[in-house]
Amino acid sequence: MTDQGNNNQNISCNPFAALFSSLADAKQFASGQQPPLSAEPPLEDSGESHSESENSVSDSIDDNDDSVAEISRSFRSRQELCEQLNVNHMIQRIFLVTLDNSDPSLRAGNGIPARCVFLEEMAADLDGQDWLDMDNIGQALFTRLLMPEPGHYLIYMTSCSAVNMSADRDAGDKCAIPYLFACYQRAKEEVTKVPEKLLPFAVSCKDLTVANTRTVLLTPEIYTSQNVYEQLLDLLLEGLTGSRRFLEMVEFAEEVIAGLLAEQEVRTFGEVMGPVLDIFHGRVKDMDLCQPLLYSYLEVLLYFSHQKDIAMVLVEHIQPKDPSNGLQYQKSLLGAVLSISCLLKTPGVVEGHRYFTSPSRSSAQETKIQEANIHQFMGQFHAKLHQTLKNLMQRSGETRHMLLSWLGGCLQANAGRTKIWANQMPEIFVQMYASDAFFLNLGAALLKLCQPFCRPRSPKLLTFNPSYCALKELSEEERRNRNVHARGLDKETCLIPSPPQHQAEFCQSYSLLTENLILTQLTLHLGFHRLHEQMVKMNQNLHRLQGTWQEAQRSGSPLSEQLLEQFERLMVLYLSTKAVATQPAMLQCCLNLQASSAALLVQLAVGNQGSGLEHVPLTFPLAPVHNGTVLCYVPEFFAENLGDFFIFLRRFADDVLESSAESLEHVLNFITVFMGNVERMKNPHLRAKMAEVLEAVMPHMEPVTPGATQTMFQRERVFCAYRHAAQLAEALITVFVDIEFTGDPHQFEQKFNYRRPMYPILKYMWTKESYRESVKSLAAYASVNLEAMNPPLFLRYLNLLMNDAIFLLDEAIQYLSKIKVLQLERDRGEWEGLAPDARREKESSLQMLGQLGRFHNIMSNETIGTLAFLTSEIKGIFVHPFLAERIISMLNYFLQHLVGPKMGALKVKDFSEFDFKPQQLVSDICTIYLNLGYVSNICVCFFIP
Repeated sequence: MTDQGNNNQNISCNPFAALFSSLADAKQFASGQQPPLSAEPPLEDSGESHSESENSVSDSIDDNDDSVAEISRSFRSRQELCEQLNVNHMIQRIFLVTLDNSDPSLRAGNGIPARCVFLEEMAADLDGQDWLDMDNIGQALFTRLLMPEPGHYLIYMTSCSAVNMSADRDAGDKCAIPYLFACYQRAKEEVTKVPEKLLPFAVSCKDLTVANTRTVLLTPEIYTSQNVYEQLLDLLLEGLTGSRRFLEMVEFAEEVIAGLLAEQEVRTFGEVMGPVLDIFHGRVKDMDLCQPLLYSYLEVLLYFSHQKDIAMVLVEHIQPKDPSNGLQYQKSLLGAVLSISCLLKTPGVVEGHRYFTSPSRSSAQETKIQEANIHQFMGQFHAKLHQTLKNLMQRSGETRHMLLSWLGGCLQANAGRTKIWANQMPEIFVQMYASDAFFLNLGAALLKLCQPFCRPRSPKLLTFNPSYCALKELSEEERRNRNVHARGLDKETCLIPSPPQHQAEFCQSYSLLTENLILTQLTLHLGFHRLHEQMVKMNQNLHRLQGTWQEAQRSGSPLSEQLLEQFERLMVLYLSTKAVATQPAMLQCCLNLQASSAALLVQLAVGNQGSGLEHVPLTFPLAPVHNGTVLCYVPEFFAENLGDFFIFLRRFADDVLESSAESLEHVLNFITVFMGNVERMKNPHLRAKMAEVLEAVMPHMEPVTPGATQTMFQRERVFCAYRHAAQLAEALITVFVDIEFTGDPHQFEQKFNYRRPMYPILKYMWTKESYRESVKSLAAYASVNLEAMNPPLFLRYLNLLMNDAIFLLDEAIQYLSKIKVLQLERDRGEWEGLAPDARREKESSLQMLGQLGRFHNIMSNETIGTLAFLTSEIKGIFVHPFLAERIISMLNYFLQHLVGPKMGALKVKDFSEFDFKPQQLVSDICTIYLNLGYVSNICVCFFIP
């Protein structure tokens, strides 16, 4: 709008100037009008100046004596022109573009942006029209979006020429998506501010930004110099993490998505969002757990999972091309997020690892602080993972089905993680299966999904239907209709075998609780179990390396530096693994799940199952197992996971047990019901593992770490007040006896490993009256029924104790003799002349013999010690002629070997090195003699000093 005159005084006197927002706007409007079709020319400026007739209706009336109709038409014309001017200004404010390149001093500052992009070519095409309206703004916006460098066409809109970097940046933004969102924001602001007459135009401008955003995403090839999908992701990243723009961003995205869904002829919505998800995947996969930017991206992922249409695209996007390849699931977008951890990215490669560097030079306090930081980040990370999965479950039935299908396929494809060879061949393992970090994080997220029903007495637990696990191959349609997504569970070994001719009763549709519980337990079986085994091995290797390094340092061996480096590398791995495995919130969730699973399995064992039923109290004796029991559907990994977890807590997070005493009663119930009951748990190895679980949850008289002070009050209270103490003690002795007949070719060696935890348990029980009385009643029953066709339980137990004692002591002495020979060879220097390989073999043999000797010595001490405290109050069965002679012969045999000439000649350097305590053994044997009154039968011998 170019200037046509400078009659400022007349314009200021014009009553219609009040229609404009300012006098300057009125001047600008007047300067752009064409001369009127009037009979008289405009008057020259004189003492009483007049403006042009177009600018002054009052002058027109005075000069031309127009009719009322003419006045009315002229008024309406002025209104339209005023409205046109206001629309032009609004469009300039929203889109920061203009067709007016006139002198800024002629424009009013009110309502005009500081900077605009001048659309030079469009202004030329319009042949002099220098204002924007609703007819040409679409063309103007499209022209603006196609400009490769809009910043080169910036002009000043006001006379103020001060540097305004913010205005320059906003107007000259060359990225299409952020520019359109900024226009959307400005349009929304106009909607709230403009007069009612301009409201439709403001709304149209807002809609125009959404329509053009949709067009940009549907035809990205037009914008050759831009990656519009990357711009969209960056915009979401910025908008969803800033509270000020969050609501506007969500509203803008919803409107754009609605437009994309309405027009899918050029590109489907999935084809538009697919590249965005690919870019997201590419950025996230290399991020670090403690990197703050990661949590901004997780906010975007949360939005993806919450928005129902994007959620559908997301679950389709993560489906693997080869569902049978376990590693493919980790390579998906969701798998990449689940793989983020402070564990080593490549097994054994500590170079570039940023956690626990130089552990030998870090103080315990520094290590503890770093572990606490990791736990804090993991808590946030798992919370967002859980919310993402929960959103996908809740968006629609289709997204839930596809996510559960992904989970079921993932677990089946990674079932080989539990194979023995997987731990022995890490190079092949990493090429076939998803990582430990993937399964740990997936397990943590699923554990959180299970928390609503993870209360031991929750009625919801009883809706669990284990027949789900017996279903064989189903079609995809059947899986969808029946809510069955886990695969291959029918091949799992269950707690008891299915009875002959047993017909399974399957549901038409299974609850989400059933699926969640099974998928979570299976995930823990594939992930946590392996991690626990690795930590135990690392712990053992660290102790071995530490001892070897200290020995090398004392001897001045050049290998000490190399051993220290190995120790450092292994310590980095161990500390990183321990940090991720002991995150407090995850452990608490897992404790809730395992305690609830224990309570559930006890209810199933007593025949209580079904919706609406209450938990029944546990009473003994248990009713016989009937053919309709559902225990034949429950996979063994339910019990294995429970055992693994509580053993893990005892080894690596003992304080959790003390703080969760209310859950321990349910664990004791589970052990009491299943450990000694072959009808409810067939596998003797698994029942023997329950003894190790019992050892883990019971109070300990010695701390795990030397010098550590531990509170055992809560555990001791639960253990001492346990209402089924008598049945628990009997179950312990029952499994001790049953483990003799495992049917395994290596049973002879294995049984001692299984029985090792049983000795300290029984020793502790003996100090508590309720348990001690139970054992004494078993002994009394055995004394009365020594001649029975089926030997009483306690009699079989004593027989095995004596057999073990004889075997273990003989083996211990033989190992000590072999150790003595190797020690003499080494001390005489015979190893010095050996080849390096031969010398390493000798050292390895000595170390192995030492470990075997230590084990047999400990077990022989425990066996004789058990007999010693049992005979303190149980005498009848021991002095019965049926057993007395055998016991006397056994004790004399021990004394002859321990204090006779044979032992006197065997002078091993240091008995304590192998935990061999001959004095304690002799003392225990003499105690047994004295307890039973066998003093006259003691053989004559000399005690070693």
